[in-house]
Amino acid sequence: MSLYQPEPVEISTRMRPGEWTEDSLVELVDTYRRRVEEMGAPAAEVATDIERNDDGSVKVVVSWPKPAIAGNEDSVPGGQPL
Repeated sequence: MSLYQPEPVEISTRMRPGEWTEDSLVELVDTYRRRVEEMGAPAAEVATDIERNDDGSVKVVVSWPKPAIAGNEDSVPGGQPL
């Protein structure tokens, strides 16, 4: 048995104008991607969406649409056997 849950994983934030720079944005995205990969996501399956708004704010979403599986959950990245 496993604690694997097939629901998508998402880390997101919104930042107002002046709360971020291009460098801090890159660092934030890298941190979010690393966290999702630590949850078992293969790097190729991690999606990043950055929405820049006209007012200077930004929305960042890093996600992994975890696959639904049938069978041996232990073979799935991030599977946590009990």
